[in-house]
Amino acid sequence: MALGNHSAITEFILLGLSADPHVQVLSFVLFLAIYLLTLLGNLTMMLVIRADSHLHTPMYFFLSHLSFLDFCFSSATVPKMLEILLSQKKTVSVEACLAQVFFVFDLGGTEACLLSVMAYDRYAAICHPLLYGQKMSNQLCKGLLCVGLVWGSWGLAFVDALINILLAVDLDYCEDQTIPHFSCELSSLFPLSCSDTSTNFTLLLCSSFLHFFGTFVFIFFSYTRIVSTILSISSTSGRSKAFSTCSSHLTTVILFYGSGFLSYLLPASGSALEMIVSLQYSVITPMVNPFIYSLQNKEVKAAMGRVLRKYFHSLL
Repeated sequence: MALGNHSAITEFILLGLSADPHVQVLSFVLFLAIYLLTLLGNLTMMLVIRADSHLHTPMYFFLSHLSFLDFCFSSATVPKMLEILLSQKKTVSVEACLAQVFFVFDLGGTEACLLSVMAYDRYAAICHPLLYGQKMSNQLCKGLLCVGLVWGSWGLAFVDALINILLAVDLDYCEDQTIPHFSCELSSLFPLSCSDTSTNFTLLLCSSFLHFFGTFVFIFFSYTRIVSTILSISSTSGRSKAFSTCSSHLTTVILFYGSGFLSYLLPASGSALEMIVSLQYSVITPMVNPFIYSLQNKEVKAAMGRVLRKYFHSLL
């Protein structure tokens, strides 16, 4: 990416989580373990869903894409953070920083859209169970509907991220190179720029509002109908069974949007609270999502058992 004509800055300094060498080593070990667990958990979910025919349904089709997104999202931030923790020179080039901003923006936006698509899937399954087989059948999911919804999520987030990053490429940066963070975020670059960032900030605010808040509103109204339908079920066992089909998705939505909204409400100051919130959505959430869907889901646990038995039988 080309820099502006008057920019003298070619790299930024990421302060990371702590300046204490002992804390950095302990943090490296901790986040390396979390990263490996994230890769293992999400890869396992993708492989189990692909290998077991019982999970070839719309809900698990979307879940496999969510696992792929979490795999990529974690890989866009954690490896650089691990490098910074052990490196004496805690720098990142402007180009690499902007590339990280793009991928985080793109992947985060895609996940927001995908979670809203999954909310519609749960709404159709619970509120219209008789029509669900027609609306979201396996044959239709292999055709235009499910694939179109997934590619639409990717496409919308890509355009959103591209527009924001193209404006950011032309920014000039002053003498201050320090980013009080462990990763590059677009809001952290604005205070370092000598250029007028009012247009960039307005675009970021509008796109974030429309993209994330828009999908959140869609999810909110979907769950309003879902809760209303569940409460209208007369039997306790029926209500429990209906709620169990969407509890994993609801937990993921709360983690994703809760930390996401907090990160945009907090100023880019490098405070401890901001760091915790950023770690929540960029490191912790991608790790816990596959466990949320596996530990709370009898179908996934049964599928894992079948896949493991099939694998061990093939070895004997």
